[in-house]
Amino acid sequence: AVVSTQSTGVSFVLVGAVGVVENGGLINKLGTYPVAVMARSLNKPFYVAVESFKFYRNYPLSQLDLPNDDKYQDPQQKGHPEVDFTPPKYINKLFSDLGVLTPSAVSDELIKLYI
Repeated sequence: AVVSTQSTGVSFVLVGAVGVVENGGLINKLGTYPVAVMARSLNKPFYVAVESFKFYRNYPLSQLDLPNDDKYQDPQQKGHPEVDFTPPKYINKLFSDLGVLTPSAVSDELIKLYI
């Protein structure tokens, strides 16, 4: 709620990443997804700063598709998730050591990294 009150003076949103998956979606600390949704509703660009070693071959389509190893510090305990998934449609650009990428370009970069 506090984020929405501070968003009128913001030109863009820039976040880090725990990981970026094959479809260009973002896995990050809990609360990133709602910020991305709000940024889009306010027509503010949403950018991600991430190193290429955090790209990984997983293809979640929603929060429910995240593996438990990614969601919880202790997958046996479960409890409250520590990360959420932001779909690629909310991400404008990714800034990485490989250059500036669109979310759809992540799978191409993963192919280059694994071949």
